[in-house]
Amino acid sequence: MTIVQADLYPSRQHNHPSWQQRLEPITYRRDVRNAPLSEEQLSRFERDGFLVLDKVFSAAEVALFKDELERMRHDPAVLQAPTAIREPDSGALRSVFAIHRSNPLFARVARDQRTAGLIRYLLDGDLYVHQSRLNLKPGFKGKEFYWHSDFETWHTEDGLPRMRTISCSILLTDNQPWNGPLMLIPGSHRHYIGCVGQTPENHYEKSLRRQEFGIPDDDSLAELVERYGIAQATGMAGSVVLFDCNTLHGSNSNITPSPRSNLFFVYNHVDNQPITPFDGMPPRPEFVAERGPIEPLQIGPQRYL
Repeated sequence: MTIVQADLYPSRQHNHPSWQQRLEPITYRRDVRNAPLSEEQLSRFERDGFLVLDKVFSAAEVALFKDELERMRHDPAVLQAPTAIREPDSGALRSVFAIHRSNPLFARVARDQRTAGLIRYLLDGDLYVHQSRLNLKPGFKGKEFYWHSDFETWHTEDGLPRMRTISCSILLTDNQPWNGPLMLIPGSHRHYIGCVGQTPENHYEKSLRRQEFGIPDDDSLAELVERYGIAQATGMAGSVVLFDCNTLHGSNSNITPSPRSNLFFVYNHVDNQPITPFDGMPPRPEFVAERGPIEPLQIGPQRYL
């Protein structure tokens, strides 16, 4: 059954950009006394739209995850699957999507209480994984990814109705200022930028490698940076970055010998499931955007060693 709902965050519909304030809370937390995050961490996430947590995973756990990454990088079945995305110029492996579905180890990581449990608290309720992927930014060849709000894409192209979604990046390598770490505009999550340009057919085939539609205009970006500045989400391997679905972010290319890789899980509240995409295009494939049937994640402690 097709579900039609009012578009509360229009984008890619006009020949000029638009601004509006977000309509949802940033967090839905209730019981502060039993929170898995400190009051200072909660305040920082609400203020900035992201939070870096140092060394959530041990060196031994990270080594295990990296071993699996290396196995996948050389597995012909992985490389030939549609879920494997290549760099636009070099052809180097850039991402592997739907790892919570295809990989038993990373399916367990998706349910880890140390990460998913935090987001369950922040969003106040059951979750499922809207999207997951293994991200690689190889040394010398890792390309940039332009400024964007994930929610703008997920809303417009997937039909995600509201901002009740948080991303979790688990760093598998040290993310230094020089090897293309995630950059974010703190405070930008409070503003929704409607973008210019109608979504092309099968846009995901190009946007997963180089996004050219659904990106904010230069004037809006300049104003937001002037207001809030730019932050880098740097940290040692095993650290975790949580960021709100509407926080504007991007990354520079990596021209250093140091690769940058991470596990990426997008957690969505079960009451915020996708409906008909708001751009009028067919939904993106399931490996990019989970559409159901939805089962709440069974979140709990995980042992990997």
